[in-house]
Amino acid sequence: MSAAPQKLEDWLGKEAVAQDDITAFPLAAMAATLDREENGGTVPPLWHWLYFLPIAPMSEVGPDGHPKRGGFLPPVPLPRRMWAGGRLTFHAPLKVGERATRTSIIANIEDKTGRSGRLVFVTVQHTIEAGGELKLEEEHDIVYRDAPHEGARPPQPQLAPEGEMWRRTIDADPVLLFRYSALTFNGHRIHYDSPYVTQVEGYPGLVVHGPLIATLLVDLVRREQPDATFQSFAFKAVRPTFAGQAFTVCGKPSADGKVIDLWAKDHEGCLTMRATAALA
Repeated sequence: MSAAPQKLEDWLGKEAVAQDDITAFPLAAMAATLDREENGGTVPPLWHWLYFLPIAPMSEVGPDGHPKRGGFLPPVPLPRRMWAGGRLTFHAPLKVGERATRTSIIANIEDKTGRSGRLVFVTVQHTIEAGGELKLEEEHDIVYRDAPHEGARPPQPQLAPEGEMWRRTIDADPVLLFRYSALTFNGHRIHYDSPYVTQVEGYPGLVVHGPLIATLLVDLVRREQPDATFQSFAFKAVRPTFAGQAFTVCGKPSADGKVIDLWAKDHEGCLTMRATAALA
Protein backbone atom coordinates (compact mmCIF):
# COMPACT_ATOMS: atom_id res chain seq x y z
CA MET A 1 0.00 0.00 0.00
CA SER A 2 1.21 3.50 -0.80
CA ALA A 3 1.75 5.99 1.99
CA ALA A 4 -0.97 8.55 2.64
CA PRO A 5 -0.25 11.91 0.97
CA GLN A 6 1.31 14.44 3.28
CA LYS A 7 -0.45 17.68 4.08
CA LEU A 8 1.26 21.08 3.93
CA GLU A 9 0.85 21.33 7.70
CA ASP A 10 3.16 18.34 8.04
CA TRP A 11 6.04 20.69 7.18
CA LEU A 12 5.43 22.98 10.18
CA GLY A 13 8.44 22.86 12.47
CA LYS A 14 10.65 21.23 9.86
CA GLU A 15 14.27 22.23 10.49
CA ALA A 16 17.39 22.47 8.36
CA VAL A 17 20.93 23.40 9.40
CA ALA A 18 23.56 24.69 6.97
CA GLN A 19 27.12 25.87 7.38
CA ASP A 20 29.15 28.16 5.16
CA ASP A 21 32.51 29.90 5.13
CA ILE A 22 32.25 33.68 4.87
CA THR A 23 34.61 34.33 1.97
CA ALA A 24 35.61 37.60 0.32
CA PHE A 25 34.79 36.97 -3.34
CA PRO A 26 30.94 37.17 -3.12
CA LEU A 27 31.29 40.53 -1.37
CA ALA A 28 33.62 41.88 -4.07
CA ALA A 29 31.31 40.62 -6.80
CA MET A 30 28.25 42.17 -5.15
CA ALA A 31 30.07 45.49 -4.67
CA ALA A 32 30.92 45.51 -8.39
CA THR A 33 27.29 44.69 -9.26
CA LEU A 34 26.00 47.59 -7.14
CA ASP A 35 28.73 49.99 -8.36
CA ARG A 36 30.16 50.66 -4.92
CA GLU A 37 33.31 50.05 -2.91
CA GLU A 38 33.51 47.90 0.21
CA ASN A 39 36.35 47.21 2.63
CA GLY A 40 35.61 43.48 2.33
CA GLY A 41 36.08 42.73 6.03
CA THR A 42 32.45 42.42 7.09
CA VAL A 43 29.19 41.44 5.41
CA PRO A 44 26.91 44.48 4.84
CA PRO A 45 23.22 44.21 5.78
CA LEU A 46 21.32 41.77 3.52
CA TRP A 47 24.48 40.59 1.79
CA HIS A 48 24.27 37.42 3.90
CA TRP A 49 21.92 36.26 1.11
CA LEU A 50 25.12 35.54 -0.85
CA TYR A 51 25.84 32.61 1.50
CA PHE A 52 24.08 29.38 2.54
CA LEU A 53 22.93 28.90 -1.06
CA PRO A 54 20.76 25.87 -1.98
CA ILE A 55 22.98 23.89 -4.37
CA ALA A 56 20.64 21.30 -5.88
CA PRO A 57 21.78 18.84 -8.58
CA MET A 58 20.13 19.39 -11.96
CA SER A 59 18.18 16.17 -11.45
CA GLU A 60 16.49 17.79 -8.45
CA VAL A 61 15.56 21.08 -10.13
CA GLY A 62 11.88 21.74 -10.84
CA PRO A 63 10.33 23.21 -14.00
CA ASP A 64 10.54 26.77 -12.62
CA GLY A 65 14.32 26.48 -12.07
CA HIS A 66 14.07 26.20 -8.28
CA PRO A 67 14.91 23.01 -6.37
CA LYS A 68 11.91 20.66 -6.42
CA ARG A 69 9.42 21.16 -3.61
CA GLY A 70 8.82 18.68 -0.87
CA GLY A 71 12.31 18.73 0.62
CA PHE A 72 12.71 21.47 3.18
CA LEU A 73 9.98 23.66 1.68
CA PRO A 74 6.47 22.17 1.54
CA PRO A 75 5.17 20.84 -1.83
CA VAL A 76 2.74 23.69 -2.51
CA PRO A 77 0.85 22.75 -5.73
CA LEU A 78 0.88 26.27 -7.19
CA PRO A 79 3.08 27.30 -10.12
CA ARG A 80 4.21 30.81 -9.20
CA ARG A 81 6.58 31.46 -6.29
CA MET A 82 8.03 34.77 -5.07
CA TRP A 83 9.50 36.47 -2.00
CA ALA A 84 6.67 38.33 -0.28
CA GLY A 85 8.83 40.10 2.30
CA GLY A 86 10.77 39.65 5.48
CA ARG A 87 11.85 40.97 8.87
CA LEU A 88 15.44 41.00 10.08
CA THR A 89 17.19 41.82 13.34
CA PHE A 90 20.93 42.49 13.17
CA HIS A 91 22.96 41.58 16.25
CA ALA A 92 26.54 41.64 14.93
CA PRO A 93 28.09 41.63 11.45
CA LEU A 94 29.39 38.47 9.88
CA LYS A 95 33.12 38.70 9.19
CA VAL A 96 35.22 37.35 6.36
CA GLY A 97 37.02 34.21 7.51
CA GLU A 98 34.29 33.06 9.90
CA ARG A 99 32.55 29.69 9.70
CA ALA A 100 28.85 30.44 10.13
CA THR A 101 25.85 28.23 10.88
CA ARG A 102 22.29 28.93 9.76
CA THR A 103 19.35 27.16 11.38
CA SER A 104 16.07 27.36 9.45
CA ILE A 105 12.60 26.37 10.63
CA ILE A 106 9.24 26.36 8.82
CA ALA A 107 7.36 28.62 11.23
CA ASN A 108 4.00 29.15 9.53
CA ILE A 109 1.94 28.02 6.53
CA GLU A 110 -1.17 29.99 5.62
CA ASP A 111 -3.56 28.98 2.83
CA LYS A 112 -5.76 31.80 1.51
CA THR A 113 -7.98 32.68 -1.42
CA GLY A 114 -7.65 36.17 -2.86
CA ARG A 115 -8.98 38.01 -5.88
CA SER A 116 -6.33 36.39 -8.06
CA GLY A 117 -7.03 32.87 -6.76
CA ARG A 118 -5.39 30.64 -4.20
CA LEU A 119 -2.41 31.95 -2.23
CA VAL A 120 -0.17 30.02 0.13
CA PHE A 121 2.20 31.93 2.41
CA VAL A 122 5.14 30.10 3.98
CA THR A 123 7.22 31.78 6.69
CA VAL A 124 10.73 30.51 7.35
CA GLN A 125 12.69 31.59 10.42
CA HIS A 126 16.47 31.74 10.15
CA THR A 127 19.11 32.33 12.79
CA ILE A 128 22.77 32.75 11.87
CA GLU A 129 25.58 32.24 14.36
CA ALA A 130 29.37 32.33 14.10
CA GLY A 131 31.99 31.79 16.77
CA GLY A 132 29.30 31.14 19.36
CA GLU A 133 27.72 34.57 18.73
CA LEU A 134 24.23 35.26 17.39
CA LYS A 135 24.66 37.41 14.29
CA LEU A 136 21.27 37.65 12.66
CA GLU A 137 17.62 36.67 13.04
CA GLU A 138 15.35 36.64 10.00
CA GLU A 139 11.78 35.83 9.08
CA HIS A 140 11.37 35.19 5.36
CA ASP A 141 7.92 35.15 3.73
CA ILE A 142 7.39 33.18 0.52
CA VAL A 143 4.14 33.40 -1.47
CA TYR A 144 2.88 30.75 -3.88
CA ARG A 145 0.20 31.78 -6.38
CA ASP A 146 -2.11 30.34 -9.02
CA ALA A 147 -1.31 30.85 -12.68
CA PRO A 148 -3.19 33.87 -14.06
CA HIS A 149 -6.69 33.12 -15.26
CA GLU A 150 -7.58 34.11 -18.79
CA GLY A 151 -9.26 37.50 -18.82
CA ALA A 152 -8.42 38.21 -15.18
CA ARG A 153 -7.67 41.84 -14.40
CA PRO A 154 -4.41 42.62 -12.61
CA PRO A 155 -4.75 44.27 -9.19
CA GLN A 156 -5.11 48.05 -9.26
CA PRO A 157 -1.66 49.57 -8.69
CA GLN A 158 -1.03 51.88 -5.76
CA LEU A 159 0.78 55.15 -6.32
CA ALA A 160 4.02 55.47 -4.39
CA PRO A 161 4.34 58.05 -1.58
CA GLU A 162 5.83 61.46 -2.24
CA GLY A 163 8.15 63.64 -0.19
CA GLU A 164 11.28 61.45 -0.22
CA MET A 165 14.52 63.05 0.92
CA TRP A 166 16.70 60.44 -0.75
CA ARG A 167 16.26 58.78 -4.11
CA ARG A 168 18.26 56.76 -6.60
CA THR A 169 17.12 55.49 -9.99
CA ILE A 170 18.20 52.00 -11.04
CA ASP A 171 18.29 50.64 -14.58
CA ALA A 172 16.48 47.29 -14.43
CA ASP A 173 18.88 45.83 -16.95
CA PRO A 174 18.78 42.07 -17.72
CA VAL A 175 22.53 41.95 -16.98
CA LEU A 176 21.87 43.22 -13.45
CA LEU A 177 19.26 40.50 -12.98
CA PHE A 178 21.60 37.85 -14.40
CA ARG A 179 24.44 38.92 -12.10
CA TYR A 180 22.24 38.84 -9.01
CA SER A 181 20.88 35.42 -9.98
CA ALA A 182 24.45 34.17 -10.39
CA LEU A 183 25.60 35.65 -7.09
CA THR A 184 22.73 33.97 -5.22
CA PHE A 185 22.77 30.75 -7.30
CA ASN A 186 19.13 31.47 -8.09
CA GLY A 187 17.89 29.41 -11.02
CA HIS A 188 14.35 30.82 -10.94
CA ARG A 189 13.51 31.26 -14.61
CA ILE A 190 11.34 34.35 -14.14
CA HIS A 191 14.55 36.38 -13.82
CA TYR A 192 16.28 35.38 -17.09
CA ASP A 193 14.04 33.24 -19.33
CA SER A 194 11.74 35.55 -21.31
CA PRO A 195 9.68 32.85 -23.08
CA TYR A 196 9.11 31.05 -19.77
CA VAL A 197 8.16 34.12 -17.75
CA THR A 198 5.72 35.43 -20.36
CA GLN A 199 4.24 32.22 -21.73
CA VAL A 200 4.18 30.01 -18.62
CA GLU A 201 3.89 32.35 -15.63
CA GLY A 202 2.05 35.12 -17.47
CA TYR A 203 4.20 38.11 -16.53
CA PRO A 204 4.86 40.86 -19.09
CA GLY A 205 8.65 40.55 -18.79
CA LEU A 206 11.59 39.44 -16.68
CA VAL A 207 10.91 39.98 -12.97
CA VAL A 208 13.39 41.94 -10.83
CA HIS A 209 14.30 39.95 -7.71
CA GLY A 210 12.53 41.12 -4.56
CA PRO A 211 15.68 40.57 -2.47
CA LEU A 212 17.64 42.70 -4.93
CA ILE A 213 15.20 45.59 -4.52
CA ALA A 214 15.36 45.20 -0.73
CA THR A 215 19.16 45.22 -0.93
CA LEU A 216 19.05 48.41 -3.02
CA LEU A 217 16.80 50.06 -0.41
CA VAL A 218 19.33 49.25 2.30
CA ASP A 219 22.11 50.37 -0.04
CA LEU A 220 20.38 53.75 -0.40
CA VAL A 221 20.58 54.26 3.36
CA ARG A 222 24.24 53.24 3.39
CA ARG A 223 25.03 55.70 0.60
CA GLU A 224 23.31 58.55 2.43
CA GLN A 225 24.58 57.58 5.90
CA PRO A 226 27.82 55.60 5.41
CA ASP A 227 28.36 55.12 9.16
CA ALA A 228 24.83 53.84 9.85
CA THR A 229 24.47 50.74 12.03
CA PHE A 230 21.31 48.76 11.26
CA GLN A 231 19.29 47.30 14.14
CA SER A 232 16.39 45.97 12.08
CA PHE A 233 14.90 45.99 8.62
CA ALA A 234 11.45 44.95 7.42
CA PHE A 235 10.15 44.90 3.87
CA LYS A 236 7.06 43.86 1.94
CA ALA A 237 6.71 43.35 -1.79
CA VAL A 238 3.65 45.13 -3.15
CA ARG A 239 3.89 44.76 -6.93
CA PRO A 240 6.38 43.10 -9.32
CA THR A 241 9.04 45.18 -11.02
CA PHE A 242 10.02 44.24 -14.57
CA ALA A 243 13.24 44.50 -16.53
CA GLY A 244 13.54 47.00 -19.35
CA GLN A 245 12.35 49.99 -17.34
CA ALA A 246 14.11 52.03 -14.66
CA PHE A 247 12.82 51.95 -11.09
CA THR A 248 13.53 54.24 -8.16
CA VAL A 249 14.41 53.55 -4.53
CA CYS A 250 13.38 56.28 -2.09
CA GLY A 251 13.96 57.11 1.56
CA LYS A 252 12.69 59.52 4.19
CA PRO A 253 14.38 59.54 7.62
CA SER A 254 12.58 60.45 10.81
CA ALA A 255 13.39 63.71 12.60
CA ASP A 256 16.07 62.01 14.72
CA GLY A 257 17.37 59.95 11.82
CA LYS A 258 16.86 56.66 13.67
CA VAL A 259 14.00 55.29 11.57
CA ILE A 260 14.01 55.38 7.78
CA ASP A 261 10.83 55.00 5.76
CA LEU A 262 11.79 53.35 2.48
CA TRP A 263 9.96 52.46 -0.70
CA ALA A 264 10.53 51.52 -4.33
CA LYS A 265 8.46 52.64 -7.29
CA ASP A 266 8.38 51.65 -10.94
CA HIS A 267 8.71 53.87 -14.02
CA GLU A 268 5.00 54.74 -13.78
CA GLY A 269 5.31 55.88 -10.15
CA CYS A 270 3.52 52.84 -8.76
CA LEU A 271 4.57 51.42 -5.40
CA THR A 272 6.44 48.12 -5.66
CA MET A 273 7.97 47.67 -2.18
CA ARG A 274 7.62 49.21 1.28
CA ALA A 275 10.30 48.94 3.96
CA THR A 276 11.42 50.34 7.29
CA ALA A 277 14.96 50.44 8.66
CA ALA A 278 15.80 51.13 12.31
CA LEU A 279 19.30 52.44 13.04
CA ALA A 280 21.28 52.38 16.25
